[in-house]
Amino acid sequence: MNKRIFSFIALAIFAIVCFTSCSKTNTQGRYIPKDAAMVIHLNGESLNAKLPWDEVKQNQFYKDLTADSSIDPFIKLALDNPENTGIDIKKDVLLFVVKDTTGGYLALEGSIKDAAKFKQFNSQATKENAETQKDNIHFLTNNKLTSSWNDSRFVIVFDLPEMNNLNNLPNNWDSASPAPTIAKRDLVNTATSIYNLSKENSLATNDKFSELVNTKGDVHFWLNPQSFNTGNFAMAAMGMMNFSKMYEGSILAATANFDNGQINVDMTSYAGKEMTEIWKKYNGSKINSDFIKKIPAKDIAVLFAMNYKPEGLKELVKLAGMEGFANMGAAYAGFTLDDFVKANKGDLLLAVSDIKKDSLNMPNAQVLFATSIGDKAAFGKLIDAGKKLGANAMGSGIENKIFYNSNDNYFAIGNNKENIDKFISSPSANSLPFFEKAYSGPIGAYVNFQYIFNAIMSNSTDSLDKASFDANIKMWDNLLATGGNFSNGGLTQHFEINLVDKTTNSLKQLNNYIGTMGVIEKKKADYYKSKWDDNSKAEPDSLTNFQK
Repeated sequence: MNKRIFSFIALAIFAIVCFTSCSKTNTQGRYIPKDAAMVIHLNGESLNAKLPWDEVKQNQFYKDLTADSSIDPFIKLALDNPENTGIDIKKDVLLFVVKDTTGGYLALEGSIKDAAKFKQFNSQATKENAETQKDNIHFLTNNKLTSSWNDSRFVIVFDLPEMNNLNNLPNNWDSASPAPTIAKRDLVNTATSIYNLSKENSLATNDKFSELVNTKGDVHFWLNPQSFNTGNFAMAAMGMMNFSKMYEGSILAATANFDNGQINVDMTSYAGKEMTEIWKKYNGSKINSDFIKKIPAKDIAVLFAMNYKPEGLKELVKLAGMEGFANMGAAYAGFTLDDFVKANKGDLLLAVSDIKKDSLNMPNAQVLFATSIGDKAAFGKLIDAGKKLGANAMGSGIENKIFYNSNDNYFAIGNNKENIDKFISSPSANSLPFFEKAYSGPIGAYVNFQYIFNAIMSNSTDSLDKASFDANIKMWDNLLATGGNFSNGGLTQHFEINLVDKTTNSLKQLNNYIGTMGVIEKKKADYYKSKWDDNSKAEPDSLTNFQK
């Protein structure tokens, strides 16, 4: 009997764990329409833990802002403590955009902490004291927005009529034709529909959205390109080419975390059935590290590399219904789509390096683009096509501006002949430790902020320019992006923004950086305003002792 009871308890625990870990539902999307074009989810608990508001109040830009006598008192009250708005900032806050026949709207929603404070703040924000009620929901409404709340949550709806293509008619619209009728949004009804949204029509039951918001993160981002493109004039005009197949069913889901010394962003891109099949079948393999190590430069500012299956590009063109157009364009240049597929092996890179200043103190960089060769004869057709198109676009002097070289395995083109020749002839001996993490997937990118800032910094004696440079050089180290692997029904990507300070969480560092840059930009604006107003000869104030 005891064994049976123990087995039952163990089975119950197992079922609970499975249910909670495998559930495809969520609470965050409960009051968000399932066809929302964009959603931003702010994790109030984690964001407030990483950056308490008292620390925000310490940066100089905040102090200057709150000292501005032109700012309304109710805004200053909110800046002093966001909870003076009545919102519970330590719980989830969600912002989403919906596109519909009236145009679109933006909604902000979250939890109420103090209904009286919320009412007081929003009556001042909307400049409306006439509160209305509907279905136990309170409303304060003007022409542009409605602020609403009940006992537990709030929803603020902003009208975005410009999202309706009828409000952005083409320049050649026949003014003699009857103007289309554009309905005016009923903001109260829109907000009410959000409170009354059924679970089935919300993002609460979307498994991809559930996976996103259940992933540990400070901020979650959701983008639905198909919803954004609904009713778009340009997309409708391209319907004959099946261009909609490229974004049909597509979703971008991203999670951001503000870690010590890093901002980490993980993204998954989803697509419709046909696009997904192409991704699965023609997904690239690992970046060719030997190919990357042929880069002769030492001081690399930007590097992008990928491995792909050329056959996949042809399938994408066919899916979009553009095969006929592509073949006509290729035929004009002297090759076919099949030649392109045959010519390329599937490796490419773009490198920007060795930034130097010219006689006019303007930065110039060496640019290298290279690709691996599948069939040399077929690639020869692409080279001939490049010569023809390049001469037409840039004139006969192109050979003195753009240089290229090739062998049986690689082709390289760029603006520095020595660099191009070295890439083709040199062995794979250049060590690039900063890029080694990218070798695990089909796509990788690297940006060296430190090198770029130091290379392009002007010799200006302007103290504000110098302060801006110092703020950037003390903040940003580099960016590394990897991805392109197909996993769990989508393509995954990872972005890692590395900061100079490795010990402090990046949200605190961003707060200080924004405060510093805000003061600099305000001083610049004030200076140029004074020059405009009275043609003053005064120089900007020195920032020698500017707050770090």
